[in-house]
Amino acid sequence: MDFNTNGSEESELYHAQIHLYKHVYNFVSSMALKSAMELGIADAIHNHGKPMTLSELASSLKLHTSKVNILYRFLRLLTHNGFFAKTTLKSNEAEEEETAYILTPSSKLLITGKPTCLSSLVKGALHPSSLDMWSVSEKWFHEDKEQTLFECATGESYWDFLNKDSESDTLSMFQDAMAADSRFFKLALQENKHVFEGLESLVDVAGGTGGVAKLIHEAFPHIKCTVFDQPQVVGNLTGNENLKFVGGDMFKSVPSADAVLLKWVLHDWNDELSLKILKNSKEAISHKGKEGKVIIIDISIDEKSDDHGLTELQLEYDLVMLTMFLGKERTKKEWEKLIYDAGFSSYKITPICGFKSLIEVYP
Repeated sequence: MDFNTNGSEESELYHAQIHLYKHVYNFVSSMALKSAMELGIADAIHNHGKPMTLSELASSLKLHTSKVNILYRFLRLLTHNGFFAKTTLKSNEAEEEETAYILTPSSKLLITGKPTCLSSLVKGALHPSSLDMWSVSEKWFHEDKEQTLFECATGESYWDFLNKDSESDTLSMFQDAMAADSRFFKLALQENKHVFEGLESLVDVAGGTGGVAKLIHEAFPHIKCTVFDQPQVVGNLTGNENLKFVGGDMFKSVPSADAVLLKWVLHDWNDELSLKILKNSKEAISHKGKEGKVIIIDISIDEKSDDHGLTELQLEYDLVMLTMFLGKERTKKEWEKLIYDAGFSSYKITPICGFKSLIEVYP
């Protein structure tokens, strides 16, 4: 297309420019959100207990007076993006109106100490290590090596990066992020209790510090729950009679149980390694015959969905898994092939948690 255009072509060109610019500068919205999380804006408004003016907010955050207008401009974008909302307050006896800010459902997810706080997820997803790797993407595309973008940029896998210092803030941040995400499972559990009814035992593979297993244990105290993860993750954790922690390697074997839970696990791995995990999971439930099952919680991509934003998020997650782990988010067709290749006979997919799915897999 050249610049000798008619009205229709000009309109198309301008819309194309807007579309391009919007995606180029989307990172600014992410960084503004990260700044709001680091400053503790949501906490300040929450603790204030009522709408908060710009000057009150700046004072609460202990900002220098030179930064008040900068705060305003950040809030303007964040408000436009739905993280805060504006209202008006009568500021004096003359009843002059002043703009004040309130929280929205999205910014309430940044309130420290709340069970649904996702600040650690924001911090982890926007960590410099996760962003800097993109600077070598061209090199990564042209290299004849089977490695992640993260490895290409840093010389080590993301898992090695996390585990090289068991006391590191980065590992703690990752574990906190996974735990925060797991707390949302409580909502899904309430809506899908039937999935766990009738089970006497369950093993949560790669269950971390046991956030999900503890929720299942609370809802079904009679189920014997085992959290299975790397020895360095679970080695110092203690449970009780019906909640225990076991160290091991899911690529070699999985502890026996009536059901195996794979939450946010298989998307970390390619099909070959995912197949190993699924086959080991099938062996773990073999004593139950046809009554055993594997419960997968992961994304199931549907590009034909009417919800364009939801699909975009799922596809973005797919690139995160690819560049960090050489993993993948799968379509229903890809799930079906993986499940049948592992030797299972049937499955059922149920959407949960907004953008994930619960996949029940039967031997």
